[in-house]
Amino acid sequence: MIYSIAAKFLMLMDPERAHDLALTFLKETANTPLSSLYGQSLMTRRVKLMGLEFPNAIGLAAGLDKDGEAIDAFHKMGFGHVEVGTVTPKPQPGNKKPRMFRIKTQQALINRMGFNNKGVDNLVVNLKSRKSKGLVGVNIGKNEKTGIKESKFDYLACLEKVYPYASYVTVNISSPNTKELRSLQFGDLLDDLLDTLKEKQEKLANSYGFYVPLAIKVSPDLSEEEVISIAIKLVEYKIDAVIATNTTTNRDSVSGLRFSEEGGGLSGPPVKNLSDNIISCFFKEIGDSLPIIGVGGINSASDAADKLDLGAKLLQLYTGLIYKGPSLLKAISKV
Repeated sequence: MIYSIAAKFLMLMDPERAHDLALTFLKETANTPLSSLYGQSLMTRRVKLMGLEFPNAIGLAAGLDKDGEAIDAFHKMGFGHVEVGTVTPKPQPGNKKPRMFRIKTQQALINRMGFNNKGVDNLVVNLKSRKSKGLVGVNIGKNEKTGIKESKFDYLACLEKVYPYASYVTVNISSPNTKELRSLQFGDLLDDLLDTLKEKQEKLANSYGFYVPLAIKVSPDLSEEEVISIAIKLVEYKIDAVIATNTTTNRDSVSGLRFSEEGGGLSGPPVKNLSDNIISCFFKEIGDSLPIIGVGGINSASDAADKLDLGAKLLQLYTGLIYKGPSLLKAISKV
C-alpha cells in the first residue's frame, strides 16, 4: 500500500530524479524505525554458490545503488545479496542528461547512464561503513576515457581496492553505454582480461588469506556461437560465475512506443526472452560447471521460476523492483 502510493508520486517525476530521491530516502532511513516501511523477512531456501552461502536466491542487480549508499536498506528489504556499482577507478559524471526513460506500458526502462559514479575510493568508504553483515557484490568497470586496450588496468585497480570488502566481484564487460566495452567479451581482449584478473585474484587471495569470487556479466544480444565461445573461456580461466544478462539494445518488442528510439540499454519485461535464451544456451553448453546468475525481465514469480528452470542458481532484480516494489521479492520467495 505504502509503496503503491509512493510509486504513483515518483512516476510523475523525471526517472533519474525519482531514482535519486528514492535512494536518498533508503539511505537516510535504513537504520531508523522508518525502515519498517519496506523491511521484510523472506522465508526461502539458502543457496550455496561460489563458496558463499546466500540466505535466499534473490539479489539486487548492479546499477540501482552505484555508490553503495543504501546497502543496509536493501538487505532489510529482504535481498539475499546486494550488488553495487558499476564503479570505476576515477569518479565520472556519465553521459549527458536526460539519460533514463520509462516505457510504462511495458513496465520497462531505457538507460544510457554511462557508469556515472563517485569513484572506487568513495565506494570503499561506504562498504566499510555499512552496518549490515549481508553479502555484497561489487560490479567494476572502466572509465570512459580509458582506451579499450588499456581497460584491464582499470579493472585491476578496482579489483584490488574492493577485494577486502566484497563478497564477490562482477566484471562488467557488457554495458551498451560505454564505447567499445562489449568488445571485451570476445577474442584476445577477453583472453587478456580474464588472464590478468585471475592472476591478480590469486595474488590478492594469498595476500589476504581469503578468496573473493569473480563473476562476468554478459550481454543479452549475443549469438549462440558467441555464448558458446564465451562459456568455454570462462570455464577455461576458472571464472566463478556468469551473470546473464545486462540490458539490450534490441527494440523489436517496444517498436513504435514512446521513447523506444532513445539510445541506451532496455530493461524490464522486453529483455526477458533474450536473457532466458542466453541462460539456456550457457547451461546447455557447460551445465553446472559454471554457476549462472539470472537477470533480466523478472517481473513476477513465474518469470523468476523460468530462469531457475533454465539453469540459473541465483536471481537479480532492478526494473521489476522499480515498478512492483518490495512485494515482488515476497512473491518470488515462494517459488
